[in-house]
Amino acid sequence: MPARIAAVLLVITAVAMAVMAQTGGSAAALARSQDETVTLGYMRTVIYAQREHKKKHGEYATSLSALVHSGSFTKRMATTDRGAYTVQFQGKPEAYSLALIPKQFDPEHRAFYADETGKIRVEEDRPATAESPLLKK
Repeated sequence: MPARIAAVLLVITAVAMAVMAQTGGSAAALARSQDETVTLGYMRTVIYAQREHKKKHGEYATSLSALVHSGSFTKRMATTDRGAYTVQFQGKPEAYSLALIPKQFDPEHRAFYADETGKIRVEEDRPATAESPLLKK
């Protein structure tokens, strides 16, 4: 089991580093903790995978498992327990929403939300929604 956990952490770190390379490190600059860096990397991976899925299939994926092999989205990424965060995903062919909610709110664990617009929104002390403020770049 420890080898499996190490492999998962390695994949998460690789995805976060790839996102930071693609965004010029802006994901890390916006994050207040390592947990937030990983969470923002995960969100950007889902957003990218949804774009790729729509290009290929003409519609958005309706589940996280349907995103496997779209972009760099892996089977393990379909789990909704993301360590310090829990994933809430709702998908329809024409739209989707993705929320990552910290298991404990504090200054280093904010809530995030994204949808088909690709914009990430944030809340300090409650789950983020489509009406939440945009994460500043």
